[in-house]
Amino acid sequence: MFKKILVANRGEIAVRIIRACREMGIKAVAVYSEIDREAMHVHLADEAHLIGPAPASESYLSGDKILEVAKKSGAEAIHPGYGFLSENGDFAEKVKQAGLVWIGPSASAIHSMGSKTEARKIMINAGVPVVPGTEGGVESIEEAIAFASQAGYPVLIKAAMGGGGKGMRVVRSQEEMPGALDGARRESINAFGSPLIYLEKYIERPRHIEFQVFADHHGNVIHLGERECSIQRRHQKVVEECPSPVMTPELREKMGASAVEAARACGYQNAGTVEFLVDQEMNYYFLEMNTRLQVEHPVTEMVTGVDLAQLQIHVANGKPLPYSQEDIEMRGHAIEVRIYSEDSLNNFLPHTGRIRYLRPPDGFGIREDSGVREGDEISIHYDPMISKLIAWAGDRESAIRRMDRALAEYRITGVRTTIPFGRLVMRNESFRKGDFDTSFVEREFEIEHLQAREKAWQKVAAVAAAWLRHHERGKGRHEENAHTVQVMSESSGWKARGRKTELR
Repeated sequence: MFKKILVANRGEIAVRIIRACREMGIKAVAVYSEIDREAMHVHLADEAHLIGPAPASESYLSGDKILEVAKKSGAEAIHPGYGFLSENGDFAEKVKQAGLVWIGPSASAIHSMGSKTEARKIMINAGVPVVPGTEGGVESIEEAIAFASQAGYPVLIKAAMGGGGKGMRVVRSQEEMPGALDGARRESINAFGSPLIYLEKYIERPRHIEFQVFADHHGNVIHLGERECSIQRRHQKVVEECPSPVMTPELREKMGASAVEAARACGYQNAGTVEFLVDQEMNYYFLEMNTRLQVEHPVTEMVTGVDLAQLQIHVANGKPLPYSQEDIEMRGHAIEVRIYSEDSLNNFLPHTGRIRYLRPPDGFGIREDSGVREGDEISIHYDPMISKLIAWAGDRESAIRRMDRALAEYRITGVRTTIPFGRLVMRNESFRKGDFDTSFVEREFEIEHLQAREKAWQKVAAVAAAWLRHHERGKGRHEENAHTVQVMSESSGWKARGRKTELR
């Protein structure tokens, strides 16, 4: 087994991998930018090395600096986590050429799955269902209109080299096509350095269901069940669960077999995720393959009992999978809510600041994966995710109640967070019934309505604060009054709504 692994990442995923290494008796090497000098992952690692200033392009995305640290520290392998260099095939190849082990799939698999058009071709040849779309990149407006006319509107423009909703446009008429194409190309160039786009038939109100796959170097490939990822904002997931509330044993077997075949088709090794869109008739279509450990992997771990981070290291060391498909059992239900430092009332825009107070929830069935501590700053330089809160219970209804309880106990001040939004999702009737799709957030949480509620609760808070000040006047408690007014004025309408519900 490896004696020392370099973790080429930061935040909660770096902490997650460092802890996995420690439990396996492996020393962990951390890298950090100047702004992360006192970060949690730096303190947990056995050793840590500065690799540059705050901008990711000069630190966490600098492959040469990371390789230099790996050689200097004597690390035998590099774990990229997710984001940053995790899906960079060129860097994976450089790691191999440097005589180190890349804890992830081969560079060729990363490249083939990183190109959406190439991935579609591979899946079609392997017999995996795909959404009807163009065979390759679309170069002209005439090609785009020709496909849309044949497939029928609406269609979806997508960046061929990226994901995360960037370079994506829904087009519902021919008149919208020119502007949408130009916009998608510009965004694709800015995000991925490539203007290549392609078109797919747009599926109305689909569910986003993904399968966790794992492959070793000995030809063994398995899946570890599905994750429901339809609760999204700006095409990015915010709530995930395992298993999916609409899954049947028959559909799981069929989709799981397709996911395994997808992994085999590209010669995959290590952890990966095959993502599908599922329409209202429960037909499923290949969306993309993520060639890394997913943010939402904890819900699979909670339900299957398999430590995916440790299994990655085990497989990268050349050992065969310790499980067959028959060994994988799904017990109970797990839900994950991503806690972001974002203003939910302002289209989920990032909210920077210093965490003044932090007390995460605990109790039976609760897990929190975090990379921050009280006093840490949420900066403009990195993803604003604070933590991932996971609740497990014997069934879905109990898991929802447990998550709602845990979110109610989560205490954090200094930045606005998505905790109140998470509570509203847990209490939403459609969510509790399992009746939702990828348009859930836009449909159920219309921003103008929520902003109106926010203003109404601000008035309530102002009146309450004024009454409190009047009531305490003359009793020598002016400082306490001022503190109360400040706290109440900083509380958002989302929090106020949650408190109102608690009083019922």
